[in-house]
Amino acid sequence: MNILVTGGCGYVGTVLVNALLDDGHKITVVDNQWFGNHLTPHKNLVNLKFDIRKIDLIKLDDIETIIHLANIANDPAVELNPTLSWEVNVLATQQLIDKAIRFGVKHFIYASSGSVYGVKDELNVTEDLSLLPISVYNKTKMVAERVLLSYQDKIQVHCLRPATVCGLSPRMRLDVSVNMLTFQALKYSKITVFGGSQTRPNIHINDMVNVYRHFLGSRSLASGCYNAGFENMSILDIAKIVAAKVPSEIEISDSNDPRSYRQNSDKLLGTGFLPKHTVQGAIEDIIAKFRAGELVETDRCYTVRWMKHLSL
Repeated sequence: MNILVTGGCGYVGTVLVNALLDDGHKITVVDNQWFGNHLTPHKNLVNLKFDIRKIDLIKLDDIETIIHLANIANDPAVELNPTLSWEVNVLATQQLIDKAIRFGVKHFIYASSGSVYGVKDELNVTEDLSLLPISVYNKTKMVAERVLLSYQDKIQVHCLRPATVCGLSPRMRLDVSVNMLTFQALKYSKITVFGGSQTRPNIHINDMVNVYRHFLGSRSLASGCYNAGFENMSILDIAKIVAAKVPSEIEISDSNDPRSYRQNSDKLLGTGFLPKHTVQGAIEDIIAKFRAGELVETDRCYTVRWMKHLSL
């Protein structure tokens, strides 16, 4: 299959592209490579370096499916430049699907976010609940979903709402909860938890990649939104799991982030998808990589820090 992956040099994108190449697909990547390029040359890979907003440069001839990952990710990064984030996360998404339809692309898979739900009291947050996004980032994701689904009579659209992703990637992130807490323990023997009681859903990066692969192979699935998160855990519970493996002091501080919700992914599980990886496995992988001297911390591992460096 000929697939376009936007944001294919990112944290999830790099792992996904490698898996899709292993599956025998022909991949075109469009990525501005702000955080570098960790993809190795491959006969079935075309890796293009430019901004997703340059819609005229994106060639869709013979592309059958688009996996749209490119975005300004997470709340603090979006707050650095909200206008940029609306342009990238919403406007560019609308322009991409409009062009996709004109070029006969059949399938559009979008990386939304489980954070679109905001604060929820329900024990299980399902896809039919209202969306009450709190931050600008959450709002851009919600609006992009609505834009994409308005085209579902012309192209198959799957909006995936991932939980917080964890685990190893060649383009490593150390600013997502599981990865961050594990690295703190390894580096400082101390873990700082903000709040701690908030419950958040999590998904291992390899399971996230497999969700995309699952939708590629399940073209019969109805257009719509699907949660993708399998372990609802408090931040403090994650810290305790880490501390049990890397003896560390846990320090609890006040948090200004009230989001707390439990994501229910029964809709996804009902399509035949089965998760195979865990938060504990991600923690163990990070520990092993660090102790082997292969986990190198740089400013690029921290989205906001690096975006400030780039003056974005």
